[in-house]
Amino acid sequence: MTPRENALAILRGQPAEALPTVCFGYWSQTLSRWAQQGHITKEDAEGYCAQGDGGEADRRIMARLGFDFVWSPAVTPHTGLLPSFDVRVVEERPDGGRVIRNAEGLLTLVKPGLCSIPAEIGTSLLSRTVWESAYLPRLQFSAARVRYDLSRLPPPQKREAPLGLHCGSLCGYMRNLLGVQQMSYLYADDPELYGEIVDTIAELCYRCTEAELGSGVVFDYAHFWEDICYRNGPLVAPSVFREYFAPHYRRITKLLRDYGVELVSLDCDGKIDALLPIWLENDVQVMFPIEVGTWGGSIGPWRAQYGSSVRGVGGVNKHVFSKDRAAVDAEIDRLTPLIAAGGYLPCPDHRLPPDTDFALVQYFCDRLHRLPPPRPQQA
Repeated sequence: MTPRENALAILRGQPAEALPTVCFGYWSQTLSRWAQQGHITKEDAEGYCAQGDGGEADRRIMARLGFDFVWSPAVTPHTGLLPSFDVRVVEERPDGGRVIRNAEGLLTLVKPGLCSIPAEIGTSLLSRTVWESAYLPRLQFSAARVRYDLSRLPPPQKREAPLGLHCGSLCGYMRNLLGVQQMSYLYADDPELYGEIVDTIAELCYRCTEAELGSGVVFDYAHFWEDICYRNGPLVAPSVFREYFAPHYRRITKLLRDYGVELVSLDCDGKIDALLPIWLENDVQVMFPIEVGTWGGSIGPWRAQYGSSVRGVGGVNKHVFSKDRAAVDAEIDRLTPLIAAGGYLPCPDHRLPPDTDFALVQYFCDRLHRLPPPRPQQA
């Protein structure tokens, strides 16, 4: 069986011949450091930054590390602002920090030497007038959004890795437009506009998904991106999420099932426990990347509570790769019972940070390849 066939069998609770090793990418600073150390070429480090996950450079890097594939959908229609806003510097600060209006109209503070996500400090979407004039026209469906050359995609029998279709982002993209604080205020101050923004984004995601599915390509899984949780839980109240967003998930997952796509994956960092039942109720079953964090995130307790309907990709504490082999061994030992139960593919719980030891990642992949294949899930 190929890595694709093994991965799909495991997530479907079926027998597999081997456990595939799954990647979640790297920070650009990580690749620069590895190139300086001679583990990868400078060209591949730069090529990854230009091509992204799953590109030719990434495939060469994964081969050096021992990963079989990256969990990232290859087909990604444009579900954001089209055209986007021009990125411009709004303010230069004495300490070298810059306030930048990004492509979504969000005001962000970029500090010198920053390696993480810039702080959001404001938004351009301050009124219904601005929404209707500057945002709503940019969130309409057009053929230009379905931008991927689908003729390049291999048929299922020739794929080494699962082929995913990105269905967009419902709540996460709204957060990108407004910021967490303003999104929260908007729900309280103008729930009608809040609902209109949700409905507009969701309709665009539906139309893009429908267009890609109508191409005739057979997709192995579908994927959403959200990132709407932090270490203490969701950034949106579960009751609000259920009322405004759940119906749109249901509509899109029904469309996917109509086209034979049964596995639906969702990318959300942070502690997702309070939103998990809502996703499960609406046929989103594969949680990714199951960030371990300070709260000890794991698929284990979810399985105990909700049963084998919960699937997962992720859950490997990325910080063990900055330590030693004993730490990697302990992490694999912790995950082995979960792997053996099926329905779960171990993968680093986020992109590998700059302090990652290249040799430890190689060791991790080698050890995973030596594990016995998972047992089928029990209903």
